[in-house]
Amino acid sequence: MLNNIGLPGLLLIAVVVLVLFGRGKISSLMGEVGKGITSFKKGIDEGNKEIETSAKDADVDHEVRDVTPKDDVKSKKKDKV
Repeated sequence: MLNNIGLPGLLLIAVVVLVLFGRGKISSLMGEVGKGITSFKKGIDEGNKEIETSAKDADVDHEVRDVTPKDDVKSKKKDKV
């Protein structure tokens, strides 16, 4: 249903929202959305730093491995079915 909105539809929606809520309310709402995104990114960065710090403190040698299944495993499963 929402696949074919297009640019004219988006502009119409923007105008309706602007008329309903007014310029001041929309600008304050967008400011709050921006603050939320910023705090979310900050939280993610802090979490990553905490994980790295705890891994260094524990002297864990974390190795990155590829865990995606190989194509031949998928084909063998299909053959069994």
